[in-house]
Amino acid sequence: MPIFGTLMGFSLLLGPVPFSIGNAVPPTPAAHVAGVALGRPVTLTAYNAVPGQTDDNPFETASGAYSNPEIVAARSQNLADKLPFGTIIELDGSAITSGDTCGYGMVAPLIGYRVIEDTMNARYTDRVDVLFDTGANYADADGGERNAADVLGICKGVTVRVVGHVDINHLPKTQAQLALLVGKTRNLALK
Repeated sequence: MPIFGTLMGFSLLLGPVPFSIGNAVPPTPAAHVAGVALGRPVTLTAYNAVPGQTDDNPFETASGAYSNPEIVAARSQNLADKLPFGTIIELDGSAITSGDTCGYGMVAPLIGYRVIEDTMNARYTDRVDVLFDTGANYADADGGERNAADVLGICKGVTVRVVGHVDINHLPKTQAQLALLVGKTRNLALK
């Protein structure tokens, strides 16, 4: 019993032990991420990890992480200070102003939370680009298929909110794990 009491005393002094999911560690809450502008409007687009839409190594992001289409997002270079690698974001399409070129409502369930792990070409500004799986396809009116990146199109007026930060060396692998890190288990799609 004295050993148990000593261990309890140490745990009270040290505070709670961080939880982990696999090799992921808890994110830093958004309130503790320095220099973050919450609620910034951006243009939202999407891409696939294929050579024509990335650099020579489509399966590695600019941060060095694996191009995981379930959690990865890229940001334009002008947002690098506000959205550094490892920033966990949520995207809110409720104020979209782009009309016919935006299919946010159709692909919103695939977006969920995202981790900034990639950088866009310098010609883009105030933009976030979500990575989608090449197999995420939707039927089109002609009986064919279109990838979720094409369905999304260009969506102006999407609000990006920072919800935390995660070590890029310990990224979660799924949306469910990312949601648990953020501390939310609600429907991940924001409409």
